[in-house]
Amino acid sequence: MNRDLTQGGVTRAMLLFAAPMILGNLLQQGYNIADTWIVGHYLGPDALAAVGSSFSLMTFLTSILLGLCMGCGALFSIHFGRRDERALSESIGASFLLIAVLTGVLTLLSFLLLNAFGTLMNVPDAVWGYMRRYLAVIFLGIPATFLFNYFASLLRALGNATVPLIFLACSAVLNIALDLLLILAFDAGVGGAAAATVIAQYLSGLSLMLYTYLRFPALRIRAEHLHPRLALLRTVISFSGLTCLQQSVMNLGILMVQGRVNAFGATVMTAFAAAVKIDAFAYMPVQDFGNAFSTFIAQNYGAGRSDRIRRGFRSAVTVSVLFSLAVSAAVCIFAEPLMTLFVEKTEVGILYEGVRYLRIEGAFYFGIGLLFLLYGLYRAVAKPWMSVVLTVISLGTRVLLAYTLSAIPAVGVVGIWWSVPIGWILADLTGFAVYYVLRKTKRIL
Repeated sequence: MNRDLTQGGVTRAMLLFAAPMILGNLLQQGYNIADTWIVGHYLGPDALAAVGSSFSLMTFLTSILLGLCMGCGALFSIHFGRRDERALSESIGASFLLIAVLTGVLTLLSFLLLNAFGTLMNVPDAVWGYMRRYLAVIFLGIPATFLFNYFASLLRALGNATVPLIFLACSAVLNIALDLLLILAFDAGVGGAAAATVIAQYLSGLSLMLYTYLRFPALRIRAEHLHPRLALLRTVISFSGLTCLQQSVMNLGILMVQGRVNAFGATVMTAFAAAVKIDAFAYMPVQDFGNAFSTFIAQNYGAGRSDRIRRGFRSAVTVSVLFSLAVSAAVCIFAEPLMTLFVEKTEVGILYEGVRYLRIEGAFYFGIGLLFLLYGLYRAVAKPWMSVVLTVISLGTRVLLAYTLSAIPAVGVVGIWWSVPIGWILADLTGFAVYYVLRKTKRIL
């Protein structure tokens, strides 16, 4: 069902649209946690560290595709809000061609640079063997990641978040089943964990593409749309390119932090690998809410509904902060039991470091919640450059402080943990200040 977000109650519209996205990613994160649990308990700490570092690398690589798809999604939402079907069809064809070509290039480069990643990320020798085997398989799934995210972004832009949820749920269940089969029954190790992920990715990506083609004839990519006008291509690139840059800068910063974490050895790497999965699960709902908020704003921006944009922004801030505070309390209180989901109680050093990370990060989830809203706002009102600025502030601060503070013997690795919330808060302050300046000068609805 396609949902028109320019009508009806503001808060209710956003929450109803966000609910399937949140549920879908809860399932996805649930798979990630199950995968981490299986690897950690059956393959050991070194394998867990390898999969954790690989996750950071893959997040960076796929963020390029995710950013392109998200940026195009904002453009699709604006055309949908304006009821401009021709512009929507042309944008779909041009964006699909552009991102498909870039996906092929990214996949090829990933394999060519496989060995270089170990050096760039300071991966210890004991971990690199596992990591290399995992990456050699997982890179095969990059095209599948493009297919799923492209068609999910297209459907969500039109207000349909339920169908991507269904395909994601099926993929997550299959992924866990294949993990258990390949790791436990066939003793396939980390390569089996990667193969399970790739198979599930292709199933969800190809199935969602086929569903969109059969169910929505108006959204089909036609031959005449694969020769886009130069002006249209510029528009697509302006939306998708800057959002891609924002996502890439964000995850490059995370990857650089991962490199600094790796320098502290396998114990800290393992603690970080487990804690980050909990972290991502905890603040994932506000990330999805930020994406739903972006679609809400984009549709209303296309329809010229400035009143709904202002009310939606105030409502979204309230919802995000209240939810984040509740989750922060839960993570800080239950940090140790959460870590023992992935790490044996006898691994005292790993548990200690993971709990310390979670209690520092967890206290400031409101910061990342607000930042996701600001990313969505600026992407939706055709100012994606501001998302890039905020990302540079957030990640630049994080990387600078992570390397600077952790080099001080009295601070050590805890300096990396503190760098993250400081970066969030500085970016939030900048984003809200710019928003109010743009409002005062009438440069935003």
